[in-house]
Amino acid sequence: MTMDSTKPAIGFAEGEHFLCDDWFDPLENGVRTRIRGFIEELLEAELDAALGRDRYERPRIAGNNSSAGAVGTRHGHRERGLLGTFGATTVRVPRARLATPDGKTAEWRNAAIPAYQRRTKRADALIAGAYLSGTNTRRVRRALAALFGGAVGKDTVSRVWRKTKGDWDAWNTRSLIDEPIIRLILDGTVVRVRLDKRATSISLLVALGVRSDGQKVLLAIKNMGGESEAAWRALLDNFVARGLRTPDLVIVDGGSGLDKALAALWPNTPVQRCTVHKHRNLLAHAPDRLHEEISADYNDMIYAKTKQEIETKRKAFIRKWRLKCRAVADSLEEAGDRLFTFARFPESQWKSIRTTNAIERLHEEFKRRIKTQTVLPSAETAAMLFWALLASGQIVMRKVDGWPSLAEKPSNQIIDLAA
Repeated sequence: MTMDSTKPAIGFAEGEHFLCDDWFDPLENGVRTRIRGFIEELLEAELDAALGRDRYERPRIAGNNSSAGAVGTRHGHRERGLLGTFGATTVRVPRARLATPDGKTAEWRNAAIPAYQRRTKRADALIAGAYLSGTNTRRVRRALAALFGGAVGKDTVSRVWRKTKGDWDAWNTRSLIDEPIIRLILDGTVVRVRLDKRATSISLLVALGVRSDGQKVLLAIKNMGGESEAAWRALLDNFVARGLRTPDLVIVDGGSGLDKALAALWPNTPVQRCTVHKHRNLLAHAPDRLHEEISADYNDMIYAKTKQEIETKRKAFIRKWRLKCRAVADSLEEAGDRLFTFARFPESQWKSIRTTNAIERLHEEFKRRIKTQTVLPSAETAAMLFWALLASGQIVMRKVDGWPSLAEKPSNQIIDLAA
């Protein structure tokens, strides 16, 4: 026999409490019932200060001990709905008309609750924070229903989110002249967005900078229509136009479009090719039965302790796999010395230079936060959300490994590529 779990069980009595129904908190209730009176007192005090007199008091004469306020008269109240972390409430806002220098009068505007504001900034921050923590607009409404008394709908969440547009635009055009960036980490990530009413996969270009003190900072997140040479060159040219200095090192994933863009703009800048991406390339050139052996040999070479040991193991890798699976050896040789640029730097920095993991971790965290939404409304929304996760502190980046030795100059001697 099956039971319909959506129907009340036998023995259910009307008025029976469910979880949280009887979680009445007299402290919370007492505070919230006094919020309206406190806000109204605040507004009345602001108007008293503007007029220079209390309610029902005659205008004061300038020159006595009390300073005279503006010339004006009160004319009643109007009700305003307000949503804050204290919940939803309705307050009576005092009204007044103040004399202007041209002999006319103008409506007094209070500073506590600006015109057309229906939510406090703290309420907006709470709503945006809940959204950025990894839930969608409808689930934010359900999650905050108890706090706001059901006054937050999915449209409210969307409007709060759109308020970040001004900050996003300012961030995209900010000057980079004063940014002490010494390294760039460049990579792309694929997200699903809605274009022409259809779900489409797009590439977002992500640029991460490393300051001279070792702190990582997001420099750009843009949809440029793909990861072509033109797309990357447009992104890098924008950096230069905004004052970014030529970096001492660029870490890349090995995409041909990015390689060409860097060669054209900064031909003399050292480039480190991500060792994890190259590892995947090697495995793609060999049958599955050889993957474990390739990985062991490759890791033994990449994670060797000294530059000389790296050179020795690279030669051994090339000789072995030329005979066993030539495509693997050719793929390794294709990367050239850029796969081992990290060996020119102090050993304490090798871990942070070898890969683009700093950006890959951001990609993973970003996708974990948006998995409840499946498809984002637009490409710009996807980029804004990525940026907002860092700007709001939802994701915090630490300094790179080996940052105390960043001031040390790298060696000019590249690795020996002889096999």
